[in-house]
Amino acid sequence: MRKFSLILFVLILGVASSFAQTTAPVSATTATDFYVGKWEVAIAGTPMGDVKLVADLVRKDGKLTGDLTNTADAAAGKLPITKVEESPEKLVIYFDSTQAGELAIDLKKVDNDNLKGALMSFDAVAKRVK
Repeated sequence: MRKFSLILFVLILGVASSFAQTTAPVSATTATDFYVGKWEVAIAGTPMGDVKLVADLVRKDGKLTGDLTNTADAAAGKLPITKVEESPEKLVIYFDSTQAGELAIDLKKVDNDNLKGALMSFDAVAKRVK
């Protein structure tokens, strides 16, 4: 059970992050760079309790990429994001989990600094780190 909980935690960690901080005001960013920066992703109600991740999203060769970090366990290292799908109103972050394979965090834009969605059946919210 402990191993399962650890795996689930890593999965949730991978899902959450992919969000980045911008140096310019949000209104000054281009539509394609809206998601670039750091985002604090909170996933509620997991078997390991509420999980907070930091997603650090960067744009390389025109595509979003980055990694996720578990704020409760910095020693765990960063979990790479395998794929990102983006549109003006939606962001989907994919990452690999050793226990569950590829997972996706599906987030929709609420406003310029907030996203809301889910990882599997768990509610997820993301807030831009300023």
